[in-house]
Amino acid sequence: MIPKNGQMLDRAKELRKNMTPQERKLWYDFLRSYPIKIYKQRIIESFIVDFYCHAAKLVIEVDGSHHYDSDGMAYDQERTFVLQKYGLQVIRFSNSDISRNFSGVCQRIHEVIQSRLGHE
Repeated sequence: MIPKNGQMLDRAKELRKNMTPQERKLWYDFLRSYPIKIYKQRIIESFIVDFYCHAAKLVIEVDGSHHYDSDGMAYDQERTFVLQKYGLQVIRFSNSDISRNFSGVCQRIHEVIQSRLGHE
């Protein structure tokens, strides 16, 4: 079982209500109706991940510009390391990926989920 920090519940609820435009697009136009359950703004250990597919043990992150400075990259690297300890795979997309190549992002997510479920 993957632990979660219960003190982060209010923050996770706030993030669910205030998704970025790119997170909102990915959620409402693809992930919400995906045939395998995907959760938004899920707490895993002491982190809140953008999207989580428990069945595939997959974390999907949508990264804004702050993820690409040195502090953001170091934080993301540490976070990914912790998540991987639980057997989770983390895939990341930039806001630009969502805006400019939405169908490619959706295809990639589908491929990774199917692969992780053994449905290649």
